Amino acid sequence: MRRGDQATGPAGSAVRWRQRPLPALAEALRLVTWTRLMLSLRRAATLRRRIARLPVRQAPDLGDLRVVAWAVAATARLVPGASCLTQAMAGQAMLARRGIASEVRISLPRDAAAGLAPHAWLQCGSTILLGGTQAEARAHRTLAIYDCDGTTRGAA
Repeated sequence: MRRGDQATGPAGSAVRWRQRPLPALAEALRLVTWTRLMLSLRRAATLRRRIARLPVRQAPDLGDLRVVAWAVAATARLVPGASCLTQAMAGQAMLARRGIASEVRISLPRDAAAGLAPHAWLQCGSTILLGGTQAEARAHRTLAIYDCDGTTRGAA
């Protein structure tokens, strides 16, 4: 996500301050920082293995999706270099800790004029939690999908 963007989808502005627990902020700050460090050290595979060890077993609760998206977007502003990939993977880790399946999508813009500008999205089902809007996602082509079980799929 670009600086100043708000989380989209279920994480929109409907989430009021009293519904945003401070423990989620602390967890998000820890995970965004840890994810940023792991990506800086080129340890994405280690990061993905740790996420894959978490059991995913429940249907998503809209409140959990809102809190995770909000907390990751809010704390990413505090971590230097917290890219869209950092945010998407930290969000995936937070969701997996809650037993919620998600996927990180890596994409490129369809418009050649946009150049080589890879982007990462966090999705739960068809809902985009982090990375932009559905319209922005349609303007990209998916290169890879990182499932929370550690598998990587190519674009369909």
